[in-house]
Amino acid sequence: MIDLKFLRDNPDVVRQSQITRGEDPQLVDQLISADETRRESIAKADSLRAEQKAFGKKIGQAAPEQRPALLEGSNALKQQVKDAEAAQKDAEAEVERLQYLISNVVEGAPAGGEDDYIVLEHVGTPPEFDFEPKDHLELGESLGLIDMERGTKVSGSRFYFLTGDGAFLQLAMLNLAAMKARQAGFQLMVPPVLVRPESMAGTGFLGAHSDEIYYLPADDLYLVGTSEVALAGYHQGEIIDLSEGPKRYAGWSSCFRREAGSYGKDTRGILRVHQFDKVEMFSYCKPEDAQAEHQRLLDMERDMLGAVGVPYRIIDVAGGDLGSSAARKFDTEAWVPTQNTYRELTSTSNCTTFQARRLGVRYRDDNGKAQVCATLNGTLATTRWLVAILENNQQADGSVVVPEALRPYMGVEVLEPKK
Repeated sequence: MIDLKFLRDNPDVVRQSQITRGEDPQLVDQLISADETRRESIAKADSLRAEQKAFGKKIGQAAPEQRPALLEGSNALKQQVKDAEAAQKDAEAEVERLQYLISNVVEGAPAGGEDDYIVLEHVGTPPEFDFEPKDHLELGESLGLIDMERGTKVSGSRFYFLTGDGAFLQLAMLNLAAMKARQAGFQLMVPPVLVRPESMAGTGFLGAHSDEIYYLPADDLYLVGTSEVALAGYHQGEIIDLSEGPKRYAGWSSCFRREAGSYGKDTRGILRVHQFDKVEMFSYCKPEDAQAEHQRLLDMERDMLGAVGVPYRIIDVAGGDLGSSAARKFDTEAWVPTQNTYRELTSTSNCTTFQARRLGVRYRDDNGKAQVCATLNGTLATTRWLVAILENNQQADGSVVVPEALRPYMGVEVLEPKK
Protein backbone atom coordinates (compact mmCIF):
# COMPACT_ATOMS: atom_id res chain seq x y z
CA MET A 1 0.00 0.00 0.00
CA ILE A 2 1.39 3.34 -1.02
CA ASP A 3 2.32 5.92 1.63
CA LEU A 4 -0.14 8.81 1.36
CA LYS A 5 2.39 11.37 2.60
CA PHE A 6 4.86 10.22 -0.06
CA LEU A 7 2.08 10.45 -2.65
CA ARG A 8 1.18 14.01 -1.66
CA ASP A 9 4.84 15.10 -1.66
CA ASN A 10 5.88 13.21 -4.83
CA PRO A 11 2.88 12.79 -7.14
CA ASP A 12 5.02 12.93 -10.30
CA VAL A 13 7.23 10.09 -9.03
CA VAL A 14 4.19 7.89 -8.47
CA ARG A 15 2.71 8.82 -11.86
CA GLN A 16 6.00 7.89 -13.56
CA SER A 17 6.07 4.61 -11.64
CA GLN A 18 2.61 3.79 -12.95
CA ILE A 19 3.74 4.58 -16.49
CA THR A 20 6.89 2.45 -16.06
CA ARG A 21 4.68 -0.44 -15.01
CA GLY A 22 2.28 0.09 -17.88
CA GLU A 23 -0.50 0.92 -15.42
CA ASP A 24 -2.95 3.80 -15.15
CA PRO A 25 -1.31 7.07 -13.94
CA GLN A 26 -4.73 8.69 -13.53
CA LEU A 27 -5.23 6.60 -10.41
CA VAL A 28 -2.70 8.89 -8.75
CA ASP A 29 -4.86 11.97 -9.26
CA GLN A 30 -7.96 10.05 -8.21
CA LEU A 31 -6.26 9.05 -4.97
CA ILE A 32 -4.98 12.58 -4.30
CA SER A 33 -8.53 13.90 -4.76
CA ALA A 34 -10.00 11.18 -2.56
CA ASP A 35 -7.40 11.89 0.11
CA GLU A 36 -8.33 15.59 0.09
CA THR A 37 -12.00 14.64 0.49
CA ARG A 38 -11.07 12.30 3.35
CA ARG A 39 -9.13 14.99 5.19
CA GLU A 40 -11.95 17.51 4.70
CA SER A 41 -14.48 15.00 6.03
CA ILE A 42 -12.31 14.32 9.08
CA ALA A 43 -12.01 18.05 9.80
CA LYS A 44 -15.76 18.54 9.42
CA ALA A 45 -16.60 15.61 11.70
CA ASP A 46 -14.10 16.80 14.31
CA SER A 47 -15.52 20.31 14.19
CA LEU A 48 -19.10 19.10 14.59
CA ARG A 49 -18.14 16.81 17.48
CA ALA A 50 -16.46 19.74 19.22
CA GLU A 51 -19.57 21.86 18.62
CA GLN A 52 -21.75 19.06 19.98
CA LYS A 53 -19.61 18.81 23.12
CA ALA A 54 -19.80 22.57 23.69
CA PHE A 55 -23.55 22.52 23.06
CA GLY A 56 -23.95 19.79 25.67
CA LYS A 57 -22.25 21.98 28.28
CA LYS A 58 -24.52 24.86 27.28
CA ILE A 59 -27.62 22.72 27.87
CA GLY A 60 -26.29 21.68 31.29
CA GLN A 61 -25.87 25.32 32.29
CA ALA A 62 -29.18 26.57 30.82
CA ALA A 63 -32.29 27.53 32.78
CA PRO A 64 -35.10 24.91 32.77
CA GLU A 65 -37.32 26.98 30.48
CA GLN A 66 -34.50 27.22 27.86
CA ARG A 67 -33.71 23.55 27.70
CA PRO A 68 -36.54 22.28 25.39
CA ALA A 69 -35.42 24.56 22.57
CA LEU A 70 -31.78 23.72 23.18
CA LEU A 71 -32.52 20.00 23.20
CA GLU A 72 -34.24 20.34 19.85
CA GLY A 73 -31.12 22.01 18.49
CA SER A 74 -29.01 19.29 20.08
CA ASN A 75 -30.93 16.59 18.22
CA ALA A 76 -30.35 18.37 14.91
CA LEU A 77 -26.64 18.70 15.71
CA LYS A 78 -26.50 15.03 16.68
CA GLN A 79 -27.82 14.08 13.24
CA GLN A 80 -25.26 16.33 11.57
CA VAL A 81 -22.48 14.58 13.50
CA LYS A 82 -23.87 11.20 12.50
CA ASP A 83 -24.01 12.23 8.83
CA ALA A 84 -20.49 13.68 8.98
CA GLU A 85 -19.10 10.48 10.52
CA ALA A 86 -20.80 8.41 7.82
CA ALA A 87 -19.29 10.66 5.14
CA GLN A 88 -15.87 10.29 6.78
CA LYS A 89 -16.21 6.50 6.80
CA ASP A 90 -17.15 6.49 3.09
CA ALA A 91 -14.26 8.82 2.24
CA GLU A 92 -11.78 6.63 4.11
CA ALA A 93 -13.09 3.53 2.36
CA GLU A 94 -12.62 5.19 -1.04
CA VAL A 95 -9.03 6.14 -0.20
CA GLU A 96 -8.27 2.57 0.87
CA ARG A 97 -9.89 1.18 -2.29
CA LEU A 98 -7.70 3.39 -4.50
CA GLN A 99 -4.59 2.69 -2.42
CA TYR A 100 -5.05 -1.02 -3.12
CA LEU A 101 -5.23 -0.30 -6.86
CA ILE A 102 -1.85 1.45 -7.05
CA SER A 103 1.22 -0.78 -7.17
CA ASN A 104 4.42 -0.13 -5.28
CA VAL A 105 6.62 2.70 -6.53
CA VAL A 106 9.30 1.36 -8.86
CA GLU A 107 12.87 2.00 -7.68
CA GLY A 108 15.54 1.80 -10.38
CA ALA A 109 13.96 -0.90 -12.56
CA PRO A 110 14.07 -0.39 -16.33
CA ALA A 111 10.87 0.59 -18.11
CA GLY A 112 9.03 -1.86 -20.33
CA GLY A 113 7.55 -5.32 -20.13
CA GLU A 114 8.60 -8.96 -19.91
CA ASP A 115 11.24 -8.72 -22.64
CA ASP A 116 12.77 -5.41 -21.54
CA TYR A 117 14.95 -6.71 -18.71
CA ILE A 118 18.62 -5.80 -18.44
CA VAL A 119 21.21 -8.58 -18.11
CA LEU A 120 23.52 -7.69 -15.23
CA GLU A 121 25.97 -10.59 -15.38
CA HIS A 122 26.62 -14.11 -16.62
CA VAL A 123 28.09 -16.73 -14.28
CA GLY A 124 29.52 -20.01 -15.55
CA THR A 125 29.77 -21.36 -19.08
CA PRO A 126 27.00 -23.40 -20.74
CA PRO A 127 28.22 -26.97 -21.30
CA GLU A 128 29.10 -28.22 -24.77
CA PHE A 129 28.09 -31.83 -25.37
CA ASP A 130 29.57 -34.19 -27.94
CA PHE A 131 26.26 -36.04 -27.94
CA GLU A 132 22.58 -35.13 -28.34
CA PRO A 133 21.51 -33.99 -24.85
CA LYS A 134 18.26 -35.25 -23.36
CA ASP A 135 15.76 -32.96 -21.76
CA HIS A 136 15.03 -33.17 -18.04
CA LEU A 137 11.89 -35.26 -18.44
CA GLU A 138 13.55 -37.89 -20.62
CA LEU A 139 16.42 -38.02 -18.14
CA GLY A 140 14.03 -38.08 -15.19
CA GLU A 141 12.07 -40.98 -16.62
CA SER A 142 15.10 -43.04 -17.67
CA LEU A 143 16.74 -42.50 -14.27
CA GLY A 144 13.54 -43.27 -12.35
CA LEU A 145 13.30 -39.77 -10.90
CA ILE A 146 10.07 -38.30 -12.35
CA ASP A 147 6.72 -39.90 -13.16
CA MET A 148 4.50 -37.45 -15.04
CA GLU A 149 2.13 -40.08 -16.41
CA ARG A 150 0.96 -41.24 -13.00
CA GLY A 151 0.94 -37.70 -11.67
CA THR A 152 -1.51 -36.81 -14.42
CA LYS A 153 -3.54 -39.94 -13.72
CA VAL A 154 -3.87 -39.06 -10.03
CA SER A 155 -4.26 -35.28 -10.15
CA GLY A 156 -4.48 -34.05 -13.76
CA SER A 157 -2.14 -32.12 -16.04
CA ARG A 158 0.92 -30.35 -14.62
CA PHE A 159 1.16 -32.76 -11.68
CA TYR A 160 3.91 -35.33 -11.19
CA PHE A 161 5.58 -37.75 -8.79
CA LEU A 162 9.20 -37.37 -7.78
CA THR A 163 10.29 -40.96 -7.26
CA GLY A 164 13.27 -42.64 -5.62
CA ASP A 165 16.42 -40.61 -6.16
CA GLY A 166 14.29 -37.84 -7.68
CA ALA A 167 12.71 -37.27 -4.28
CA PHE A 168 16.14 -37.48 -2.62
CA LEU A 169 17.58 -35.01 -5.14
CA GLN A 170 14.93 -32.45 -4.26
CA LEU A 171 15.37 -33.05 -0.54
CA ALA A 172 19.14 -32.74 -0.94
CA MET A 173 18.76 -29.39 -2.69
CA LEU A 174 16.27 -28.05 -0.15
CA ASN A 175 18.31 -29.31 2.79
CA LEU A 176 21.39 -27.58 1.42
CA ALA A 177 19.38 -24.38 1.04
CA ALA A 178 18.03 -24.68 4.60
CA MET A 179 21.54 -25.20 5.99
CA LYS A 180 22.93 -22.23 4.06
CA ALA A 181 20.04 -20.09 5.30
CA ARG A 182 20.67 -21.08 8.92
CA GLN A 183 24.39 -20.40 8.59
CA ALA A 184 23.56 -16.93 7.24
CA GLY A 185 21.35 -16.09 10.23
CA PHE A 186 17.93 -16.99 8.83
CA GLN A 187 15.48 -18.78 11.11
CA LEU A 188 14.07 -21.84 9.37
CA MET A 189 10.26 -22.00 9.36
CA VAL A 190 7.73 -24.55 8.14
CA PRO A 191 4.75 -22.21 7.70
CA PRO A 192 1.06 -22.88 6.98
CA VAL A 193 0.22 -23.27 3.30
CA LEU A 194 -3.37 -22.14 3.81
CA VAL A 195 -3.79 -18.46 4.68
CA ARG A 196 -6.59 -15.99 5.32
CA PRO A 197 -7.59 -13.37 2.73
CA GLU A 198 -5.97 -10.52 4.67
CA SER A 199 -2.56 -12.19 4.42
CA MET A 200 -2.96 -12.82 0.70
CA ALA A 201 -4.22 -9.28 0.05
CA GLY A 202 -1.60 -7.78 2.35
CA THR A 203 1.22 -9.24 0.29
CA GLY A 204 -0.30 -8.01 -2.98
CA PHE A 205 -1.37 -11.33 -4.49
CA LEU A 206 -5.10 -10.59 -4.85
CA GLY A 207 -4.70 -8.03 -7.61
CA ALA A 208 -4.30 -8.58 -11.32
CA HIS A 209 -2.98 -12.14 -10.89
CA SER A 210 -5.50 -13.44 -8.37
CA ASP A 211 -6.63 -16.03 -10.92
CA GLU A 212 -3.29 -17.81 -10.28
CA ILE A 213 -4.32 -18.65 -6.71
CA TYR A 214 -6.22 -21.67 -5.46
CA TYR A 215 -9.14 -20.62 -3.23
CA LEU A 216 -11.18 -22.77 -0.83
CA PRO A 217 -14.51 -20.91 -0.56
CA ALA A 218 -15.96 -23.22 2.10
CA ASP A 219 -13.17 -22.16 4.46
CA ASP A 220 -12.36 -18.70 3.03
CA LEU A 221 -8.70 -19.72 2.79
CA TYR A 222 -6.11 -19.54 0.01
CA LEU A 223 -3.35 -21.99 -0.89
CA VAL A 224 -0.07 -20.08 -1.04
CA GLY A 225 2.03 -19.83 -4.18
CA THR A 226 5.02 -18.96 -1.98
CA SER A 227 5.74 -19.04 1.75
CA GLU A 228 6.40 -15.30 1.41
CA VAL A 229 2.68 -14.86 2.13
CA ALA A 230 2.68 -16.66 5.48
CA LEU A 231 6.02 -15.16 6.53
CA ALA A 232 4.77 -11.64 5.70
CA GLY A 233 1.72 -12.28 7.85
CA TYR A 234 3.76 -13.77 10.70
CA HIS A 235 4.23 -10.36 12.37
CA GLN A 236 0.94 -8.83 11.16
CA GLY A 237 -0.23 -6.08 13.51
CA GLU A 238 2.99 -6.19 15.56
CA ILE A 239 5.76 -3.79 16.46
CA ILE A 240 8.94 -5.81 16.04
CA ASP A 241 12.45 -5.24 17.35
CA LEU A 242 14.95 -4.31 14.62
CA SER A 243 17.47 -2.73 17.00
CA GLU A 244 19.97 -5.51 16.29
CA GLY A 245 19.36 -5.63 12.53
CA PRO A 246 16.87 -7.27 10.16
CA LYS A 247 14.69 -10.22 11.12
CA ARG A 248 15.35 -13.01 8.64
CA TYR A 249 13.29 -16.13 8.03
CA ALA A 250 13.52 -19.02 5.58
CA GLY A 251 10.23 -20.77 4.85
CA TRP A 252 10.21 -24.38 3.62
CA SER A 253 6.84 -25.26 2.16
CA SER A 254 4.87 -26.76 -0.65
CA CYS A 255 3.50 -24.10 -3.00
CA PHE A 256 0.50 -24.10 -5.33
CA ARG A 257 -0.25 -22.15 -8.51
CA ARG A 258 -3.13 -22.54 -10.91
CA GLU A 259 -0.97 -21.45 -13.87
CA ALA A 260 -4.03 -19.74 -15.33
CA GLY A 261 -3.36 -18.24 -18.73
CA SER A 262 -0.40 -20.54 -19.41
CA TYR A 263 -2.28 -22.98 -21.62
CA GLY A 264 0.16 -24.55 -24.04
CA LYS A 265 3.26 -23.11 -22.31
CA ASP A 266 5.88 -25.47 -20.85
CA THR A 267 3.51 -28.41 -20.84
CA ARG A 268 6.36 -30.92 -20.88
CA GLY A 269 8.07 -31.80 -17.62
CA ILE A 270 8.25 -29.85 -14.37
CA LEU A 271 9.10 -26.31 -15.45
CA ARG A 272 5.55 -25.02 -15.00
CA VAL A 273 3.50 -27.10 -12.56
CA HIS A 274 0.67 -26.68 -10.07
CA GLN A 275 2.53 -27.90 -6.98
CA PHE A 276 6.19 -27.63 -6.01
CA ASP A 277 8.41 -27.27 -2.95
CA LYS A 278 10.51 -24.24 -2.14
CA VAL A 279 12.79 -22.64 0.43
CA GLU A 280 12.00 -18.92 0.45
CA MET A 281 13.96 -16.22 2.27
CA PHE A 282 12.05 -13.35 3.86
CA SER A 283 13.46 -10.28 5.61
CA TYR A 284 12.00 -7.48 7.71
CA CYS A 285 14.29 -4.47 7.97
CA LYS A 286 14.38 -0.70 8.33
CA PRO A 287 13.57 1.05 5.02
CA GLU A 288 17.03 2.61 4.83
CA ASP A 289 18.56 -0.88 4.98
CA ALA A 290 16.36 -2.40 2.26
CA GLN A 291 18.69 -1.94 -0.72
CA ALA A 292 21.61 -3.54 1.13
CA GLU A 293 19.37 -6.38 2.27
CA HIS A 294 18.24 -6.90 -1.32
CA GLN A 295 21.85 -7.40 -2.39
CA ARG A 296 22.36 -9.78 0.53
CA LEU A 297 19.48 -11.97 -0.65
CA LEU A 298 20.83 -11.89 -4.21
CA ASP A 299 24.25 -12.96 -2.90
CA MET A 300 22.59 -15.84 -1.05
CA GLU A 301 21.05 -16.96 -4.34
CA ARG A 302 24.43 -16.64 -6.07
CA ASP A 303 26.02 -18.82 -3.39
CA MET A 304 23.35 -21.50 -3.70
CA LEU A 305 23.49 -21.56 -7.49
CA GLY A 306 27.26 -21.76 -7.33
CA ALA A 307 26.97 -24.74 -4.99
CA VAL A 308 24.88 -26.75 -7.46
CA GLY A 309 27.10 -25.68 -10.33
CA VAL A 310 24.67 -24.57 -13.02
CA PRO A 311 25.48 -21.73 -15.47
CA TYR A 312 23.18 -18.75 -14.90
CA ARG A 313 22.63 -15.09 -15.52
CA ILE A 314 21.14 -12.32 -13.38
CA ILE A 315 18.62 -9.91 -14.85
CA ASP A 316 17.12 -6.63 -13.63
CA VAL A 317 13.40 -7.13 -14.24
CA ALA A 318 11.55 -4.34 -16.08
CA GLY A 319 8.87 -2.33 -14.31
CA GLY A 320 6.04 -3.76 -16.38
CA ASP A 321 6.98 -7.29 -15.33
CA LEU A 322 7.12 -6.59 -11.59
CA GLY A 323 4.52 -7.91 -9.19
CA SER A 324 2.40 -5.20 -7.62
CA SER A 325 4.28 -5.31 -4.30
CA ALA A 326 7.83 -5.22 -5.70
CA ALA A 327 9.72 -1.95 -6.16
CA ARG A 328 12.59 -3.83 -7.79
CA LYS A 329 13.31 -7.46 -8.63
CA PHE A 330 16.33 -9.43 -9.76
CA ASP A 331 15.85 -12.84 -11.37
CA THR A 332 18.47 -15.52 -11.76
CA GLU A 333 18.01 -17.68 -14.83
CA ALA A 334 19.81 -21.00 -15.39
CA TRP A 335 20.96 -22.32 -18.74
CA VAL A 336 18.72 -25.12 -20.02
CA PRO A 337 20.70 -26.94 -22.74
CA THR A 338 17.81 -28.56 -24.62
CA GLN A 339 15.98 -25.22 -24.84
CA ASN A 340 19.17 -23.36 -25.74
CA THR A 341 18.17 -20.51 -23.46
CA TYR A 342 18.07 -19.30 -19.88
CA ARG A 343 15.02 -20.00 -17.70
CA GLU A 344 14.10 -18.44 -14.36
CA LEU A 345 15.17 -20.31 -11.24
CA THR A 346 14.97 -17.66 -8.54
CA SER A 347 13.84 -14.13 -7.96
CA THR A 348 14.43 -11.66 -5.16
CA SER A 349 12.22 -8.61 -4.61
CA ASN A 350 12.49 -5.45 -2.55
CA CYS A 351 8.93 -4.63 -1.51
CA THR A 352 9.98 -1.53 0.51
CA THR A 353 7.15 -0.62 2.95
CA PHE A 354 4.34 -1.69 0.61
CA GLN A 355 3.43 -5.02 2.27
CA ALA A 356 4.18 -4.03 5.86
CA ARG A 357 1.96 -0.95 5.59
CA ARG A 358 -0.97 -3.15 4.54
CA LEU A 359 -0.23 -5.71 7.24
CA GLY A 360 0.55 -3.22 10.01
CA VAL A 361 4.11 -4.41 10.73
CA ARG A 362 6.20 -1.70 12.38
CA TYR A 363 9.38 -1.14 14.39
CA ARG A 364 10.51 1.62 16.74
CA ASP A 365 13.07 4.11 15.48
CA ASP A 366 15.85 5.64 17.60
CA ASN A 367 13.34 8.10 19.07
CA GLY A 368 10.92 5.35 20.05
CA LYS A 369 8.41 6.26 17.35
CA ALA A 370 6.68 3.42 15.47
CA GLN A 371 7.63 3.28 11.78
CA VAL A 372 6.62 0.94 8.94
CA CYS A 373 9.09 -1.85 8.14
CA ALA A 374 10.43 -2.79 4.73
CA THR A 375 10.04 -6.41 3.55
CA LEU A 376 12.06 -8.42 1.04
CA ASN A 377 11.90 -11.95 -0.31
CA GLY A 378 14.05 -14.28 -2.37
CA THR A 379 13.98 -17.90 -3.51
CA LEU A 380 16.85 -20.08 -2.28
CA ALA A 381 15.82 -23.36 -3.94
CA THR A 382 12.76 -24.84 -5.61
CA THR A 383 11.64 -27.93 -7.54
CA ARG A 384 12.28 -26.20 -10.88
CA TRP A 385 16.01 -26.32 -10.16
CA LEU A 386 15.96 -30.05 -10.93
CA VAL A 387 15.51 -29.14 -14.61
CA ALA A 388 18.84 -27.28 -14.76
CA ILE A 389 20.69 -29.72 -12.49
CA LEU A 390 19.73 -32.75 -14.58
CA GLU A 391 20.28 -31.24 -18.01
CA ASN A 392 23.61 -29.53 -17.27
CA ASN A 393 25.14 -32.55 -15.51
CA GLN A 394 24.13 -35.31 -17.95
CA GLN A 395 26.65 -37.71 -19.50
CA ALA A 396 26.76 -39.47 -22.87
CA ASP A 397 25.61 -42.78 -21.33
CA GLY A 398 22.43 -41.15 -19.96
CA SER A 399 23.71 -40.87 -16.39
CA VAL A 400 23.73 -37.61 -14.39
CA VAL A 401 26.58 -36.51 -12.12
CA VAL A 402 25.26 -35.31 -8.76
CA PRO A 403 26.69 -31.88 -7.86
CA GLU A 404 29.31 -32.29 -5.17
CA ALA A 405 27.46 -30.08 -2.65
CA LEU A 406 24.41 -32.38 -2.83
CA ARG A 407 26.25 -35.68 -2.44
CA PRO A 408 26.30 -35.71 1.39
CA TYR A 409 22.49 -35.55 1.31
CA MET A 410 22.13 -38.03 -1.58
CA GLY A 411 24.61 -40.78 -0.70
CA VAL A 412 25.46 -41.26 -4.39
CA GLU A 413 27.73 -39.47 -6.84
CA VAL A 414 26.12 -40.52 -10.13
CA LEU A 415 22.50 -41.26 -11.02
CA GLU A 416 22.42 -44.25 -13.37
CA PRO A 417 19.70 -45.16 -15.91
CA LYS A 418 17.29 -47.83 -14.71
CA LYS A 419 17.44 -51.13 -16.56
